[in-house]
Amino acid sequence: MDLLDMIRDAGVIGAGGAGFPTHAKLTSKAEYILLNGAECEPLLRVDQQLMVQCADEIIMGLAAAGRYIEARKAIIGIKGKHKEVIAHMRARIAAQGLESYLEVMELRDIYPAGDEQVLVHELTRRIVPETSIPLKVGCVVINAETALNVFNAMSGKPVTETYITVAGDIPQRLTVKVPVGLPIRELFNQCGIDNLEDYAVIDGGPMMGSILKTLDGHVTKKSKGYVLLKKDHFLMRKKSVNLDQARVISKTACEQCRMCTDLCPRYLLGHNLQPHKVMRALNYNLEDVKEQQIALLCCECNACELFSCPANLHPRSINRYFKGKLAEQGIKYQPTTMEFQPREARDYRLIPTKRLIARIGLTEFDKPAPLTNVNFQPHYLTIALRQHIGAPAIPVVAAGEQVQAGQMIGKIPDNSLGASVHASLAGTVREITDNAIVIKVG
Repeated sequence: MDLLDMIRDAGVIGAGGAGFPTHAKLTSKAEYILLNGAECEPLLRVDQQLMVQCADEIIMGLAAAGRYIEARKAIIGIKGKHKEVIAHMRARIAAQGLESYLEVMELRDIYPAGDEQVLVHELTRRIVPETSIPLKVGCVVINAETALNVFNAMSGKPVTETYITVAGDIPQRLTVKVPVGLPIRELFNQCGIDNLEDYAVIDGGPMMGSILKTLDGHVTKKSKGYVLLKKDHFLMRKKSVNLDQARVISKTACEQCRMCTDLCPRYLLGHNLQPHKVMRALNYNLEDVKEQQIALLCCECNACELFSCPANLHPRSINRYFKGKLAEQGIKYQPTTMEFQPREARDYRLIPTKRLIARIGLTEFDKPAPLTNVNFQPHYLTIALRQHIGAPAIPVVAAGEQVQAGQMIGKIPDNSLGASVHASLAGTVREITDNAIVIKVG
C-alpha cells in the first residue's frame, strides 16, 4: 500500500477548517510543499502547541507527503513571534538530518497570514492566479495537524481525534484532544462555565467562524476551535446580523471610502476583488449581476467587515449575497490574465494581528489556552458522514453492530471526492441517519 492509499484509508482531511480530502490534494506533483503553521485566527492555539509536542511526527508527515509529490523543498511557515516554536522545530529538523529538505521560514504577524494564497506569496513570492489554487504555481499546502495525521496514517492509525482550542470570555481557556463525534456541550463543561444561557458560541475562529444556532452539535474532524463570548459582545452582535439586514444597512450607509478594497488581502495580491464596487452595485440596484463577478474572488476572510470598514458595514456579506445571485444564474468569473503582481502599497496595508484583536474587542481574552489532557467519557458519539468537502461517506456498518475504536464505519463513494470516517471509541451502533452514525459508547 502506498502513502496515498494509507492517507485515503485513514480519512485524512484538511484539519485547518476547510476539510479538503488530503489524498486528493497529493495526487499531483509540485515544486514546493508548504506547511501552514500561521494559525492566523485570533485566540486559536492548536498548531503552535502541536508543533512543540508532536514536532517529530509533523516533520516526518510533511517530509513524506513532500517526497510523494516530488517536491524539491518543504517549507514550514510560522509567525516570527513564536520564537520558541521556531527554535524547537529547527532543532528537530536538524536532529532528523532533514536540513537540506525542510526549512522553517518566519511569517509576519498579520491577518490573514494563514490564508492559502497569502501564505504562498509570503513563503515563495509567487501569486496564485484568480479563481485558482496553489498547485497552479507549483505549491501544495497542508497544515500542522494534517501533517501529524499523515504521519499517523503511515502507521495505520485513522483520524479519530482532533485538537480544539476553546477560548473567549471563559474562566478556563484550553486546547484539548477530542474524540470525533463528542457532544460539544461536554467540551464546554471543561471551561468552568455553569450556565451557557448568557453565551453565544463561534464555531471556528472569531474572524471566519459563524455563530452556532444550537449547542447540541458534535465535534467533527475539521473542528478547530470554539470561541465563547457574552451575547451582547460587539463581535456576537455583528455576526448575528443576517443577510437581509446586512443589505439594508449597507445600502443606506456606504460612503464609498474604498477602505474595504484598499485593505483586502486578495486585492493587495493583485487580484481584481474590489468590495467597494460590489457595495456600489447594491446601492444602485443594478439588475445585471454579471458585472459583479468580482464578488466570486472573495475568500470571506472578513477583514473588510470586521476591521476595514469605518462605518461598521457588511462588505463580506454583500459579496456573499452577489455570489448567491451569480450562482443562481450559473455565472462564473472569467480571469483575463494569469500573471499578477502585488500592489505597490501592499507592505504598508497589511493588517497587524494585535490591532485586529483590539478592533474586534478580544484583547482581554487574548491569553494562553494550554494543551490539557482531558479524558472524555461520552455516553454517545454522533459521527457525521460528511465532515469534508465532497460526497458524504457511505455507512459500512449496521444498527446493533459492535464497533472498535479506529474501525471504518463509512467509506468514500465510488468515483467520488470524499473521505472515510471511523469510530473514535468502541461501542454499539445505535442509529444510522442520512447524515450521521450514532454510537453508544462502551
